[in-house]
Formats: sequence, structure tokens, C-alpha cells
Amino acid sequence: MAFSLLGRLLLTVHLRNLLYRQLKRSKKILYFKGMDISINTPALLFPAISLVMLAYTNRFLALSSLIRSLHDKYHNDGNKHLLHGQIRNLRFRLKLIKNMQALGVLSFIFCIICMYFIYIEWMVWANMLFAIALMAFTFSLLLSLLEIQKSNKALNLQLSDMEGLEDPTVLDYIRKKFDKEG
Repeated sequence: MAFSLLGRLLLTVHLRNLLYRQLKRSKKILYFKGMDISINTPALLFPAISLVMLAYTNRFLALSSLIRSLHDKYHNDGNKHLLHGQIRNLRFRLKLIKNMQALGVLSFIFCIICMYFIYIEWMVWANMLFAIALMAFTFSLLLSLLEIQKSNKALNLQLSDMEGLEDPTVLDYIRKKFDKEG
């Protein structure tokens, strides 16, 4: 008699799925507003997630190589002001890459669980998990966009040392070009 909360939830979902299948067989049910997905739908995300994870790993490896060379440069170079800005930027980018990879892995796991739920015909849960997998993948890509912007900022910081510019915008660059010509 005393079911746990999880037990009651699983029983409710199971009964709802049985009722849904029974009504679907009798063709007296209109399809619910959710997606009707097959086992192939979440499987389509596997190559995309794998390629994105490969790109994230390449970014991480490039960043770790840069950090190692920056570490040597920090101990040998006298220009520590520029290096502090780069170190701050690299720490933030490492956190972004870690979170990008975590969200990519979660998306992959949710797709696998979604496929299992489709296999055992728990379509409501499968739809929810597929939506969560898509959201995790989307957030991972958004973090990737933010990391790309931070990477560009780091490159501008590196170039500012060579050109004597602090943080030029495109308009400032054009104004300086016209001022030199005029």
C-alpha cells in the first residue's frame, strides 16, 4: 500500500502509457501535441555531438598548450601586465570549455536514455529526455560561441602589445586610418 514517490510516479507513467497504447489501437485518440519520435531521432544527434565534442577537445588541447607556453613566458619575461590579462582570460575560457564538454556529454547521455525509453515505449519520458538533450546541446553551443568571443578578445590583447593598441573597435581603427590619411 505504501508506495514511494518514485514508485507512484513510475506506476502513473506506466499506466498512462498503457492507456495511450490501448486508445491508439482503438483509433479513438487524437495525437497529443508532443513529438512522435522514433529510435532514429535521438540517434541522429550522435554524430553531431561527437563532432562537437572533438572540436571542444581540440580547443582544450590548444588552450593547454598555450597555457604551458605562457607559464614559461611568465617566469622568464618582465612584461607581467599583459600576461595577467591573458591568464585571467585563459582561466575563464578553461571554465567555459569544461562546461561545454559537460553539457555535450550530458546531451549524449540523455540521447542514450531517450533511446532506451523509446525502446520500452515510455514515449512521454522519451520526449522529455530528448527535449532536455536538445537544450543541453544548445547551451553547449551557446557556451562555445561565448568561448569564441573570449578567444578573439585574447588575440586582440596579444595584438595590442605589438601594435600599441589597447582594445580598438572597428570604428576606432577606421577613424585612425582616415586621420593618418587626412
